[in-house]
Amino acid sequence: MSSPVTLVFDIGKTNKKIFLFDEDLNQVYSEKMAFEETPDEDGVLSENLGALTEWVLDNTKKFLNHSEYDVTAVNFCTYGASLVHLNKEGEVIAPFYNYLKPFPEDLKKEFFEKHGGETSYSLETASPSMGFLNSGLQLYYLKYRKPEVFKKIYRSLHFPQYLSFLLTGKFVSEYTSLGCHTGLWDYKNKQYASWVLDENLDKCFPAIQQTSTVYKTMLGDKEVKVGLGVHDSSASLIPYVQKSNEMFALISTGTWSICMNYFNEKALTKIELESDCLNFLGTKGHSIKTSRLFLGQENAEQSEQLSKYFGSKPYRYQSVVYDSSFKPVVADRKNLLFNYNHLNPTRFGFTEPKTTDYRRFINFDLAYHQLIHEMTEIQIASLMLAIGNSRVKEIYIDGGFASNDLFVNMMAKKLPEYDVYCTDVAMGSAMGAALLVNMTRISHVFQKRDYRLIKA
Repeated sequence: MSSPVTLVFDIGKTNKKIFLFDEDLNQVYSEKMAFEETPDEDGVLSENLGALTEWVLDNTKKFLNHSEYDVTAVNFCTYGASLVHLNKEGEVIAPFYNYLKPFPEDLKKEFFEKHGGETSYSLETASPSMGFLNSGLQLYYLKYRKPEVFKKIYRSLHFPQYLSFLLTGKFVSEYTSLGCHTGLWDYKNKQYASWVLDENLDKCFPAIQQTSTVYKTMLGDKEVKVGLGVHDSSASLIPYVQKSNEMFALISTGTWSICMNYFNEKALTKIELESDCLNFLGTKGHSIKTSRLFLGQENAEQSEQLSKYFGSKPYRYQSVVYDSSFKPVVADRKNLLFNYNHLNPTRFGFTEPKTTDYRRFINFDLAYHQLIHEMTEIQIASLMLAIGNSRVKEIYIDGGFASNDLFVNMMAKKLPEYDVYCTDVAMGSAMGAALLVNMTRISHVFQKRDYRLIKA
């Protein structure tokens, strides 16, 4: 007899993953693949939306007809800042732009002259100005640079909702995709931003539904629950909301380290904006204070340089064990020894040298301890922006750095007023998406998950 499962498509910028979860949210199957990107009309490489669409439909059909699994629900989580533009027949009629595509400087200047300036825009929408990474500006670009394409648009769907549309045929919007640095949302007035209304771009978007909305959909001869899809960073927060009975902050780590405070809904300040803070929207449309660091990328690059200097094997840092007797090479924690490529520590009051003097370290292990000491100091400064004045008692560390012995122990040692946890059970975006389409049935399982309280 086949086992009931939830099918989740987890679409990253590089890797596309399929997960099957059983009724207790145990992962019972996964696979991963990647697609070659395809150039847009300007030669900028972007997602091969046609190939991805075919892959999603083919795999949905495959698992619906699988002898070992009984698919009862389907959901999607994807990266943000991406829109799919459709006509009334549901056909894609505009390019799917890469959010890293350069935004024309003259159009950017025109936009801010017309709509109140860059700072005002960012404070209203809780979104740093990032060009195509503000997906609302993708629509503005189409309106003024591709008017013949723009006039054909019936609905613009955020990326997760497009994948859901493939199965349900429904045009919908939801909060987490709308609120991920899109530049579209007025956080104070809880409506589309003033510039969106002035440009009549709100007419391009379908009605907003709560992210937990589920549509019972006939797929072939079987009725299946299909979710609306969810933005991946917001999805990673959902299991922790379900698990914790205390106020908490989540540090979701990987290439980016993203600190999310579900309990801080205060408006973004200019100082926070300048420190790379923004607000996300939660599944019910409430604001989530968020701060970001390019921590994983920094760790990879710095570790590679250390390996070259000391003649160590690549990825030597992964086997370094935390030494509780470690003392920083310099006593002043604000005085850094490493020069950083991506973290910009001066915004938090740190000083850094113009170059890193590796002669200060007697071996790789000491150097890596010093590096993580400094990076955790910067991480905590970023974390405190997300925490603000909220009464957070617990800190959860998820993702790649959860298995970094130095990082978790130094974080716990430096945050004695908080309980710092990490887990060996991967939570992640896919599990959050699975939970959304099974909220009433399996929410109890998170009380049984194993978490490690770090006691440094």
